[in-house]
Amino acid sequence: MQNTSLIQASNSRLQVEPHLTVIVPAYNEALAITSTIQNIANTLTALSTKWDIVVVDDGSRDETADIVKALSAKLHTTLVRFSRNFGKEYAITAGLSYALGDIVICMDADGQHSASLLSEMLSKWREGYDMVYAVRQDREVESRFKKWGSKLFYGMMSASGQINIPKDAGDFRLMDRAVVNALCALPERNRFMKGIYAWVGYRSIGIPFTPLPRAHGESAFSRLRLMSLAWTGITSFSSLPLRLASAVGVILALLSFAYGIVVVVDKLFFHESVPGWPTVVASMMFLSGVQLLFIGILGEYLARIYDEVKGRPPYIVAEVSRPEGLR
Repeated sequence: MQNTSLIQASNSRLQVEPHLTVIVPAYNEALAITSTIQNIANTLTALSTKWDIVVVDDGSRDETADIVKALSAKLHTTLVRFSRNFGKEYAITAGLSYALGDIVICMDADGQHSASLLSEMLSKWREGYDMVYAVRQDREVESRFKKWGSKLFYGMMSASGQINIPKDAGDFRLMDRAVVNALCALPERNRFMKGIYAWVGYRSIGIPFTPLPRAHGESAFSRLRLMSLAWTGITSFSSLPLRLASAVGVILALLSFAYGIVVVVDKLFFHESVPGWPTVVASMMFLSGVQLLFIGILGEYLARIYDEVKGRPPYIVAEVSRPEGLR
């Protein structure tokens, strides 16, 4: 059935020249943004006569926005500038809402996402796939922190069983307009894009790629931000932490009950004195720590509910600069 639908979608797309839009989230990328946009524009020109680029400046403190505005006229580039730094997930969300294309592609501003891969992605779209994502092949050269953290994160997400996030797939991906419309329709503020991509579904396929070396600067994602993003993903798409809390509570209750029986039997039949004080203090400290830990987990979920019900916009756009021909 799936093969039939792929063939039907493929037949309808073979003769179509789609409008291509590339969205580029950027934060302090003044040194790399010109070459990145130029490379993307050169590739898009070879793929279609209808294309544009949307750069979302995520509150950069350098000249990124001014450089993009200078490029906009000749490279079909729209600048969307945030009022402050809101984060990459929200920059991607904004880019999707400003994208005009039948096909939307998300790429990084640092030049590590090779534009030469766009042709293969477009070929997969013509075969009938609605989403084509790039799968990193260079994990072995990363630090132990990233490798073990990645394994732990994907293991927890897989254990939740709610969605299947492809391992090592990032934001570098092609999306059909139907996928983009579905993503834009989601109202949630706490956005973890990898999870949202997987949640909306559609026919998807991964293709391998190795990131190019950064021409300038270094990644803005620190270990703390990576852990924060991973925790957002876990709490947004999995109730596993709550289930673990319940499981640990049940186990501790059973152990406490068993220990109580041992104490009663010891007192009634063996008339041995219970050491009392060390056992009570150790048990109280342990159980209190576990309770505080799980209250903290509950608090995380409540905080996310609080963020959602306030209804604040996920980001604020301070400026939009779009070439006349794209209006």
